Amino acid sequence: MSYEINHKIGLKVAPEKLYETLTDPKKLAQWWTSDTRGNGTNVGGILEFWFGNFCQKFEVRTLEQGKLVRWKATQEGGMGEWAGTEITFRIWTDNIQTLLHFRHSDWKDSTDFLAHCSMKWATFLLSLKDLMEKGQGRPAPNDLSIDYN
Repeated sequence: MSYEINHKIGLKVAPEKLYETLTDPKKLAQWWTSDTRGNGTNVGGILEFWFGNFCQKFEVRTLEQGKLVRWKATQEGGMGEWAGTEITFRIWTDNIQTLLHFRHSDWKDSTDFLAHCSMKWATFLLSLKDLMEKGQGRPAPNDLSIDYN
């Protein structure tokens, strides 16, 4: 059995612009973590997301222009619980808004860290919404804190 995080959010933005923001490292750095490196525009590319001294790497697995982005967390470095998990961004419209379904799948256990990551993903997706609709996201290290300290 595996576990997953799911979120859905509506945005006032063209699907193509949202897709670009999910594949271009410079744009990813404007809503997830400000230290983002690598190649997100080609299948097989490696993206590095740095949080201080810690780096999580992903291999780009699937790209469908304006519709789908899928990454797989690599085994090297990163958070042990993330190794082998997949992140999927599915994009579509309903004539009113662009919708994004986010899925972080293939977690081996339901842990406190999974719950923490679910909450953090929600805050980062709101950061993405702010970037798309207001022109300014809240990437780490300036993201919304979910812990007391």
